[in-house]
Amino acid sequence: MKKHLFLILTSLTFGIAQSQEITDALRYSQDNLNGTARFKAMSGAFGALGGDLSSLNVNPAGSAIFINNQITVTLSNNDIKNNSNYFGTTTTDKKNSLDLSQAGGVFVFKNQNPNNNWTKIAVGINYENTNNYNNSVFSAGINPTNSIANYFLSFANGVPLNTLEDSNYGSLDHGTQQAYLGYQGYLINPETTDANNTQYSSNATEGGNYYQENSIYTSGYNGKLSFNAATSYKDKLYLGINLNSHFTDFRQSSLFYEDNNNPLDSNYSVTKAQFNNELYTYGTGFSFQLGAIAKVTNELRLGLAYESSTWYHLSDELSQKLIAVRSNNNGSLPSDVVDPRVTNVYAPYKLQTPSKATGSLAYVFGKSGLISIDYAIKDYSKTKFKPENDPYFNGLNNYMSNTLDNTAELKIGGEYKIEKLSLRAGYRYEQSPYKNGTTIGDLTGYSGGLGYNFGSTKADLAYSYAKRDSQQGFFNQGLTDGAKINSINNNITFTLLFEL
Repeated sequence: MKKHLFLILTSLTFGIAQSQEITDALRYSQDNLNGTARFKAMSGAFGALGGDLSSLNVNPAGSAIFINNQITVTLSNNDIKNNSNYFGTTTTDKKNSLDLSQAGGVFVFKNQNPNNNWTKIAVGINYENTNNYNNSVFSAGINPTNSIANYFLSFANGVPLNTLEDSNYGSLDHGTQQAYLGYQGYLINPETTDANNTQYSSNATEGGNYYQENSIYTSGYNGKLSFNAATSYKDKLYLGINLNSHFTDFRQSSLFYEDNNNPLDSNYSVTKAQFNNELYTYGTGFSFQLGAIAKVTNELRLGLAYESSTWYHLSDELSQKLIAVRSNNNGSLPSDVVDPRVTNVYAPYKLQTPSKATGSLAYVFGKSGLISIDYAIKDYSKTKFKPENDPYFNGLNNYMSNTLDNTAELKIGGEYKIEKLSLRAGYRYEQSPYKNGTTIGDLTGYSGGLGYNFGSTKADLAYSYAKRDSQQGFFNQGLTDGAKINSINNNITFTLLFEL
């Protein structure tokens, strides 16, 4: 017999089967434009320039461009606005956050031997918040055909009825857990009462026009600590390396709500449902970078850099809750609350993100200004979950290989100096990681800023704007309808620079 409330005590269950999706892989494969205010004001086009702490994240040879020791600290205010359109209904949600986006220093050791062509060595350490996960998206509208019951139904068909009746939620794999929630919440019914029944049907009120809301709240960060070393040969060729330590902490709270007022009969069917999911992902990673900058002439510089894959070790924790209301033409029953109060702690796994290659060109107009261009390529289809011999990961990796694409990124930045004042501007364009170009669309961004040189101290201020469209399903199967999201990111960054 089904229960309205079960498993009163909170507990942990250690799952073997995984629940990762393609969105999880992309979350840790994509970086935002972060760093010092000068770097952001020029849209990150620093691959052939160097001389800025954040330029090391593009080309590690950039630290050998420094003349003096330097320390910088950066604060950033991020404001993101998400405009949603779900079956013609528009909604808007916003999120604002302030964080330490960069802190680091570089130290230059000049060779005192005039006969040695290796003129200096530079070492640096730099922290950057490569991805700020603080975000909020709210979507609402009337779905003409598809109910949340179809999500649970897609997992249930093929599962024996006695598994859903007699098993404990915590003892099941992720897919069967979804079927279990749907059955215990009366959102799905078995075709027969036989214990070996494996076919089910939706118990949501028939007739379509389901009003649905989907709220997603995320928080956390993806940080990178870089240890840098670079050298200069005749002040014409600069070579560098980064060893990067990555750490991530991500939380997502999602709430899906559905109701409808379709005609009822004497049978009880579900008229309202609410499905809550709490996801927590944490872990560490490692990557390295190699780079070179060539000063072809006093004005012209060329840069080439390689960023390896990031090899993450990640862990996931997931908890779920389902609330449903059944009604007939005589009224409604009390809510069916399916709250296992169980946190699924999945087996740790590995994620390998794609590598990245960047070619750069810069032209320096003496002391009056410069213009810089970066062009990078990144093949998202190479993203992999590991161990690859895991059947679930093997299928997911094949899906990503066929779904994701090789992308290009263009950054253009310029700077003009008027005595101690510097004026800066930039543009960037990043292609969609999806072959269809719509699940996540292309990114377009603009930036601008200024800086003032007080001598041994410099202050920089930047504003950056970026927009990107996306359309992802609320769930990965069953109910794959999703809202069209237009995301607009406005960022203000302030940096203090101290020369030592």
